[in-house]
Amino acid sequence: MAMNPQNLYEAWLNDPSIDVQTKDELRGIEGQLGEIEDRFYRDLEFGTGGLRGVMGAGTNRMNRYVIGKATQGFANFLLGESSSPSVVIAHDSRSNSDVYSLEAACVLAANGIRTYLFRSLRPTPQLSFAVRDLKATGGIVVTASHNPPEYNGYKVYGADGGQLVPHQAEQVINQIRLVESFDQVKRLTQAEAEAQGLLCWLNDDDDARFIDTVVAQTVQPEMLKNGAGAALGVVFTPLHGAGNIPIQRVLEQAGFSNVRVVWEQEQPNGMFPTVKSPNPEEQEAFTLAIKLANETDADIIVGTDPDCDRMGAVVKNDKGEFVVLTGNQSGALMVHYLLSNLQTQGKLPSNGAVIKTIVTSEMGADIASSFGCEVFSTLTGFKYIGELMTKFEASGSHEFLFGYEESYGYLTGTYARDKDAVVASLLICEAAAYYKSQGKTLYEVLLELYAKHGTYLEKLESRTLKGKDGVEQIGSIMNDWRTNPPKEIANVAVSRSLDYAQGLDGLPAENVLKFMLADGSWFCLRPSGTEPKIKVYFAVRGTGLDEATASLKQLVQAVMARVDSLA
Repeated sequence: MAMNPQNLYEAWLNDPSIDVQTKDELRGIEGQLGEIEDRFYRDLEFGTGGLRGVMGAGTNRMNRYVIGKATQGFANFLLGESSSPSVVIAHDSRSNSDVYSLEAACVLAANGIRTYLFRSLRPTPQLSFAVRDLKATGGIVVTASHNPPEYNGYKVYGADGGQLVPHQAEQVINQIRLVESFDQVKRLTQAEAEAQGLLCWLNDDDDARFIDTVVAQTVQPEMLKNGAGAALGVVFTPLHGAGNIPIQRVLEQAGFSNVRVVWEQEQPNGMFPTVKSPNPEEQEAFTLAIKLANETDADIIVGTDPDCDRMGAVVKNDKGEFVVLTGNQSGALMVHYLLSNLQTQGKLPSNGAVIKTIVTSEMGADIASSFGCEVFSTLTGFKYIGELMTKFEASGSHEFLFGYEESYGYLTGTYARDKDAVVASLLICEAAAYYKSQGKTLYEVLLELYAKHGTYLEKLESRTLKGKDGVEQIGSIMNDWRTNPPKEIANVAVSRSLDYAQGLDGLPAENVLKFMLADGSWFCLRPSGTEPKIKVYFAVRGTGLDEATASLKQLVQAVMARVDSLA
């Protein structure tokens, strides 16, 4: 029988396997019924990227007990899949990330599973690479990506180096549910795990293989070595995260010698003291970088999130002002640069594939199609792109060239199965260096692409609705749009309504609604899988920036007026 929040709260206080510090934290909220309910009204759920939540004591919080229980479930799953499983674990710069990583390693070790651990923070894509490189059975990353400082998270990977997709994650979740109490979680100490050879520390050679593999993805290595790399002025910020050392190493090795790092944001810091949010999707995160770029007359700014799987680029517009490119714009530029140069070199495969998500702009798809590449659309989340890559590898049907999503996640190369801000930083800088050698900026190339393919503009709006009430509000908003789909919006007819909960186009069922308009525009509603938010994506295609900007503004206003009336 399910216990109510108050009973669970008391059970934690009386559980002999829970430490004194955690119990002291819980005694500090005694009598605070709302706080107790929020911490204990549910178990923290596996969402788009595994577990993610606010750190603290409780079943609906991130803490070492919730980590231990999840890891015991993952261990049971792995032992059912393989007779001698092994796991690689990586973590970012967040508070407690190192503690949670070691906790997971000690639980796996107690289950006889050999675990490979990095000695300090590493990019999430390096974990994906390492799982494949070491032929491990699975992987874990402790990160909450670009969430606020009070969050942490736990993502689980399969043997192909990709995050678990729903049918795999469901098996892990079922195993986690079978772990009913914390005393069912097996655990060795670090010393015991090391002594038994079940906890192995990775070294510099493992880092070097990753760096070399990323550098090998350059399209025109000789151009970069012969001066184009040195001629490009780059400002880089890791936003206090895991990207600092690997991206500096990759850029230097590729031939970029004119790179300046934003020193105030260079060192890892889980409190992210210089930004409201460590998110390269937001202009505010680049305030210090833009200042440095203006002082040094840089050509491009690159920023990465705490676990270094998302990359944002900032370039000068036609007025000489630095503007943050959207994920869709950066993606389109990289698709064009990559495919056009492969074509010039005679290396463009006849079965080339570009993969994007259903909420990503169609501009990159149009560009890829113009080069004869097939374009595939997946549900939101890079795990689906990785899953399709693995299918291509098994069948030989297509050669993967590039995958991306509007939320600043990109990958070229097949060495990983997750988005990689290290390779994205390299590729966007390579494109900028190449076009600079031709006397063009990335912004000018973007305008040329608009002139050729149409002016695609996109926008993302979100509303944060926290706690139990927020979950219910998000549900009622989705239900309203699902049961009362609009016939027209912003004076444009809705030509098609797509409910992905029905499992459309052979995709897994997911709670996403997409509305296609008669003028080629679309908008999409989707609850976030990692944050207490509802996200609304918008896209228009016009014949010039002014027309497209006006259309986008009208569409956003009309849709959000209805969303906000419900919220």
